[in-house]
Amino acid sequence: MGAPPRPARFAAIGAGFWARYQLSAWRDVQGAECVALCDVDRGKAERLARDLGIPAAYDDPDRMLREVRPDFADVITGPATHAEIVRLAAARGTPVIVQKPMAESLAEAEDLVRTCRERRVPFFVHENWRWQAPIRELKRVLDTGSIGAPFRARIRMVSGFPVFVNQPYLKDLERFILADMGVHVLDVARFLFGEASSLYARTQRVHRDIRGEDVATVVLAMRNGMTVTCEMGYAENHLEQDRFPETFVIVEAERGSAELAPDFWVRVTTRDGTHARRCPPPRCSWADPAYDVVHASMVPCNASLLRGARGEGGAETTGEDNLRTLRLVFGAYESAADDRVVPVPP
Repeated sequence: MGAPPRPARFAAIGAGFWARYQLSAWRDVQGAECVALCDVDRGKAERLARDLGIPAAYDDPDRMLREVRPDFADVITGPATHAEIVRLAAARGTPVIVQKPMAESLAEAEDLVRTCRERRVPFFVHENWRWQAPIRELKRVLDTGSIGAPFRARIRMVSGFPVFVNQPYLKDLERFILADMGVHVLDVARFLFGEASSLYARTQRVHRDIRGEDVATVVLAMRNGMTVTCEMGYAENHLEQDRFPETFVIVEAERGSAELAPDFWVRVTTRDGTHARRCPPPRCSWADPAYDVVHASMVPCNASLLRGARGEGGAETTGEDNLRTLRLVFGAYESAADDRVVPVPP
């Protein structure tokens, strides 16, 4: 038997709130090792690197990529910085992963994907929501065909959770709920039900001390004939079923229905009755209990991205694929602004 392949050496950029969890998730993935961490605040990079046993800290991503020459880069920064860093990585031929949203505009996202394609640099988006254990189970149920062809569904991620406490910068975003949570929810719609041909969206702002929208509803007309309604909200109001950050889904189909219900229950109803199975996320020792199902999903997501970065195939959320999700996000903003149905290009 041959020796196992050496771990992929990667460099991370960003040492903010989310970085600790992202890097902890990487430690649970076999075959990857973080060898350097960069942040414009070098002190933050040094502190997090020391906590996680990362050997090098930088405050200049270009210098880090030049000196470390990693097998790939993981960008854990805000979207305003993504374009510059992705282009740095692409210029060096370094495969690169970015957090969602990929970019602040559709044109910029398309340019990043085009740049990486032309340079033949693998490019991925860390879109972890579809990797949640209960959502994967619901997808498995749909793929069995036991309820027949779906014709209508509702995806709901609405919470009174005080999201601005941990991430106060979200208050200053001109585009909030669709750019932050809509990226996840609309990607789940694509993952479960395929592509949309058109959409109609409405947005609202309930908080008066934020710049962007905190409530959104998007109705998708799918190419397979389905109608999928996506509801998102961080209104911080009182809700009976407030189980942040769980996502609820109801699917109606020709021969039955399927539901992803509170507390991770997946229920399937046909003429034979209702069969229920609880599909909780695995517990990660490093995860924040308030984000359990989200943090746990980062491990299989990273494992998928690692296969892609190593050229082994299997990565679901490539830059090319995620562009389709961003077309829904920015199409929803266009629809809400103009109060009209917006076509979605194939």
